[in-house]
Amino acid sequence: MGESLEARSRDVQERTFCKWLNTKLESAGYPSMTSLVKDLSDGVRLIQLMEIMGDVSLGRYNRNPRMRVQKAENVNKALEFINSRGVKLTNIGPEDIIDGNLKLILGMIWTLILRFTIADISEEGLSAKEGLLLWCQRKTAPYKEVNVQDFSLSWSDGLALCALIHCHRPDLLDYDKLDKADRHGNTRLAFRVAEEHLGIPQLLEVEDLCDVAKPDERSVMTYVASFFHAFSSMEQTETVSRRVEKFADLMQSVWLSKNDYERRARALLSALADIQEEWNSAQFAGTYSDAKEHSAQFTTYKQTTKRQWVTEKQDIATLFTNVQTKLKTYGLREYVPPPGLTLQDIDQAWSSLLGAEAQRSRAINAEIREIKEALRKKFAALANEFAKRLHHISSELAAIDGPLEEQQEQAQQLQTRIPSLSEALDSVSNVEAECLAANVEENDYTIFTCQDLQFELELLIQSIAKKISFIDNQIVSRNMTNLTPAQLEQFETTFRYFDKDDSNTLNEAEMVAALASLGLVYSDEDMDVIYDQLSEMYGAITFEAFINLLVDITEDQTSPEQLREAFRGIAGDKPFVTELDLRLASLPANAIEYLRQVMPSQKNEVGEDEFSYEHWLDMASGVGVNPECLDTYQELKLGKKLKYIIYNLNKDNTEIIVEKKSDSPNYEEFLADLPEQEPRWAVYDFEFEKEGAGKRNKLTFIAWSPDDAKIKQKMVFASSKDALRRSLVGIAAEIQGTDASEVAEETVVEKLKRSY
Repeated sequence: MGESLEARSRDVQERTFCKWLNTKLESAGYPSMTSLVKDLSDGVRLIQLMEIMGDVSLGRYNRNPRMRVQKAENVNKALEFINSRGVKLTNIGPEDIIDGNLKLILGMIWTLILRFTIADISEEGLSAKEGLLLWCQRKTAPYKEVNVQDFSLSWSDGLALCALIHCHRPDLLDYDKLDKADRHGNTRLAFRVAEEHLGIPQLLEVEDLCDVAKPDERSVMTYVASFFHAFSSMEQTETVSRRVEKFADLMQSVWLSKNDYERRARALLSALADIQEEWNSAQFAGTYSDAKEHSAQFTTYKQTTKRQWVTEKQDIATLFTNVQTKLKTYGLREYVPPPGLTLQDIDQAWSSLLGAEAQRSRAINAEIREIKEALRKKFAALANEFAKRLHHISSELAAIDGPLEEQQEQAQQLQTRIPSLSEALDSVSNVEAECLAANVEENDYTIFTCQDLQFELELLIQSIAKKISFIDNQIVSRNMTNLTPAQLEQFETTFRYFDKDDSNTLNEAEMVAALASLGLVYSDEDMDVIYDQLSEMYGAITFEAFINLLVDITEDQTSPEQLREAFRGIAGDKPFVTELDLRLASLPANAIEYLRQVMPSQKNEVGEDEFSYEHWLDMASGVGVNPECLDTYQELKLGKKLKYIIYNLNKDNTEIIVEKKSDSPNYEEFLADLPEQEPRWAVYDFEFEKEGAGKRNKLTFIAWSPDDAKIKQKMVFASSKDALRRSLVGIAAEIQGTDASEVAEETVVEKLKRSY
């Protein structure tokens, strides 16, 4: 119920206040409002109302606002004016009016009504509400049916309104003939007479007074105040006073506006002079970054400060015009600003500013152009000088001549000059970076870029390195008297081809490929051994290491190991070859036919011949097994008197012989009999305890091939091992040893135990 009464009261107030505001707008020729929420939301009507009520111009505002920010500027301008008139508005801001907060809007309008309509009512020292109430009570006192105690229920029957009219203008209605019980009729009559004869707008509806439990006090006060202003006996006096007050307000407004004009004009002129003085004293540091900073600051000024000054200049001109218009309206003498503060002075200072701006822009652009030109010349000087140094060194490199040792020294001296060139290129690169930062894209002073010079420097470094490698290789080749010139040429060409990174060294993969291209194919295990040993001897697989390896290999092209490795390569590491393997190896047809006839063969499950090249090579290589080897082995195996046998090749590498046999059970003596840097074969009768099975014996074949042994020796022993190994029947285990740890007693015994 409370909410319903409040809503009803709010509706009455909205209609009443809207009609009251419309009386102000219509008096100034503005169209009426239909909705407080809608029509006040953009601030235009509110500013018009403030100009009407305050009888002043609020200056420029957004007359057709579309954006919220424009509406907010309008509303804020009106609210600031209200505050400037000493009217305190609480809890209301621009957003409340824009968003249509009816409760706060009504409160604001009521405050305006109090300020501009009721505040000036006084009666016997009382003001506003109390004064208006007292005035009503006095005027209606003679009418016994009327008892005005408030601005609500006292007015609900229309008699109080009729009494006020009759009191001042009895000719307009006959109070005595009124039907005192006709509440609606009396109220309707009072509204009509007041509007038609007294010019008092009908702000209320009959229902607002007669059909509600309690008429809205603020609405009734607003309407009754209209009667006060229409009937007050002091109307003429108040009009005169009001006129004087208005003139005083005008003169005060003019005085304030003149002071505001002079203050703002003086501040603008000072700001214009200051910025020009700042530009005149500005100094450039001579760098592109400094020039760009000046340019950025100038751009920021034009986009911010200057735009503010443009607006201020226009506002000052408008303020001056408003002052002159007010003075002219009242026939007063026009305002003459102090010397130096006229609109002409401001226009002259503005023209000076525009000239200074043009000069400042030209100075900045000229500085940027000069810096770019200086950077072009600086880069060109460094780049051209660097290119000249490159050319000199390249010419010296091409002119190297004389004995190989002298050529080697000259090339190495040229190489020592490379670091200084790299430092010089860094300087070129730094200047190029400055050019890029300054957006210098073209340069007529040089044809070089830093990338060009970097590329040429790398080529020169590679050329010097290749020259040194070539000379070193030539020195090596010159010292290889046991190779023919054709062999040297072939080997050097092969080395250079597979040296993919021009480092004058080969990695293991490159070495494998280089040897294979020469028809030399080895197992991965053997290649690892060869590569590691050469790397240890020479530090890397240099040309010298490569040539020396080939010398060792080519000294005996028909060695059994080479033949065996060649056949293994063809067979793909199978213990046999097929006719298809031989054909795929591109062997001549007559060679294939010969090998088919001489090599032992057997049929596989599909009837294809499998040729045993291992057995054939054993027979054809000339490496035989001395009968003593088998006899001694039988003695160890059956007699159980010997503990171990050590086998070796004879001096001609044509026969395997017994080098030593021993019955000593001391394993350390056995290890001492194995040479540290030479391969050997051995058979050892190991005896050990097997957990849960008692003592066990195993005849173990040991292939001793130490890492420090010569490559050729290792290759010969590796190719001859099978001939010995196949003749020793009854061997239980085989151990491959390349260092002492691999043939240590505990290591071997552990392997034997695991094999059980």
